[in-house]
Amino acid sequence: MRVRLTVTALLVAGAMTLAGCGGDPAPVFEEAAGPVASQSAPAADEAPVVVPSILKFQGKTLEGQSFDAASLAGKPTVLWFWAPWCATCFGQAASVADMQRAHGDKVNLLGIAGLGRLDEMKQFVAEGDVANVKHLNDASGAVWKKFGIVEQSVYLILDKDGKVLNKSWLDSMQFEGKVAELAKA
Repeated sequence: MRVRLTVTALLVAGAMTLAGCGGDPAPVFEEAAGPVASQSAPAADEAPVVVPSILKFQGKTLEGQSFDAASLAGKPTVLWFWAPWCATCFGQAASVADMQRAHGDKVNLLGIAGLGRLDEMKQFVAEGDVANVKHLNDASGAVWKKFGIVEQSVYLILDKDGKVLNKSWLDSMQFEGKVAELAKA
């Protein structure tokens, strides 16, 4: 939101300057190489949320809505890479759904579906009863490639600052324990 407002303000200021309605010309900004401030405005007593480079990717949800991973910044995050035909992934769905219900207010959980067709992905979510988690359609494998994921099922667990804490398969007890730890942090 803040970035969009800043861009809008700069465009308005530029237009006003061209029309003779302003003083100094609008400043030119270069893209930051490192983390940037989040799009959401912080509370008065909070520092701005920084978007780590690891969360600089976009995609489409299984419902076709645009998704920007920058929205995950500031909270611990679990990226769950799964495939619709993967029996192991299907077995993990219950734990993922449970962790969303138990800790979704403190930990982001995002499913990243790949290696399948959209109809298969949607069927997996419905039959796995994991519709309470947001899922990206990564049929092209772009997000999987960004993170070097070459097989399913992998949990990529990030702390609130974007530091990788885990990048591997976990059994349900390990996964649930790690998410509970993140929720306490």
